[in-house]
Amino acid sequence: MLELTMAAVSAADAGATAGMLMADAPSDPGAVLRVGRDKSVCRLSTPDEWLFVSRVHLEFLCGPDGTWQVTWLRGSQPDPSSEVRLTVGEHAQPLAYGGTVPLPRGGSGEIVIVDRTAPRSVNVGFYHEV
Repeated sequence: MLELTMAAVSAADAGATAGMLMADAPSDPGAVLRVGRDKSVCRLSTPDEWLFVSRVHLEFLCGPDGTWQVTWLRGSQPDPSSEVRLTVGEHAQPLAYGGTVPLPRGGSGEIVIVDRTAPRSVNVGFYHEV
């Protein structure tokens, strides 16, 4: 099972406890969890006016062996208005626009979508339960 928690944080909320949204899916091949502005396809949705997040920004997909990967889906613009970072333990790495990274089996971490134009971010924590 993959468990996700999401908090949308703006400068006005800095230092405050943001409301958390949660979603999970079993580690069955083909299982998908999405994060973005489109509430019709994303289990975790950001505010509609946060245009630095695509309609469907992140896609978590379970592979045939029960492991998960995350993809930063390419949006309608050639250059994104956000940056995405993946942190697992002490290791942090940028996620490339259109890139895919495997998540550690039985591990946890955080993916942060940062607005390049304003002090806002979307923090998505993940935990892969085996």
